[in-house]
Amino acid sequence: MSYLSNLRIILGFDEFSRDPPMWRGVCAEFLGTLFFVLIGSFSCLGGWIPGYEPTVVQTAFAFGITIATVIQCTSHVSGGHINPAITIAFLVGRQISVLRAILYIMAQCVGAIAGAAILAGLVPKELRGNLGLTKPSDYITTGQCFGVEVMSTFLLVWTTFSVTDEGRTDLKGSAPLAVGLSAVALGLGAGPISGGSLNPARSFGPAVITGDWDLHWIYWVGPIGGGILASLCYTFCFRAPKNHHCKYGKENYEEE
Repeated sequence: MSYLSNLRIILGFDEFSRDPPMWRGVCAEFLGTLFFVLIGSFSCLGGWIPGYEPTVVQTAFAFGITIATVIQCTSHVSGGHINPAITIAFLVGRQISVLRAILYIMAQCVGAIAGAAILAGLVPKELRGNLGLTKPSDYITTGQCFGVEVMSTFLLVWTTFSVTDEGRTDLKGSAPLAVGLSAVALGLGAGPISGGSLNPARSFGPAVITGDWDLHWIYWVGPIGGGILASLCYTFCFRAPKNHHCKYGKENYEEE
């Protein structure tokens, strides 16, 4: 393959002629992120019942199950990223083109804004609060919040790479459910500390609608940094060899 042909593939100039075409993937990322932000953020709102406030468990499961649902609906079209950190991680792992990554991130950000805007329109003003905006705990430092987002997103992206590894034949369960449950676990752990964003778009949408940008950079730099580290770690250390399978419970790989 010539240098120019290889460059066209990396940049993604041939993507629009593929099946499914890129525009379908972009639409899937927009709509998937819209519903992810809309439904997940619904669980963050209080005031519907006097004296009622949402719990960490409720919020973690709402976001995690929504992630699994949206991935199930869009993975055959776009890969079901709905997260700029995951898109950039796949770009670093050379699993998607530069052009596709740029368009996906743009669609995710616009979808997140649309989801937050719809939420603001559906909920009475006195009940909107901050529309589920991610905020760090008052008891941790900025650096600690950043670290929580890096490490949490690392595990989320590591899980995503693991369950979508085409070289593995030992996987029997649902990949979307595995990613969704990892998000639930991380929401339960990181939610009370950093807000448990793990997704720049999830924080970006409510920030645009509310106009609150305090420490917003954490929810971009942290998740993207953690995602890149996970991508490099899995790609160079844990990716299953092609045409091999791993027998469950054994450390060695054996040829099929």
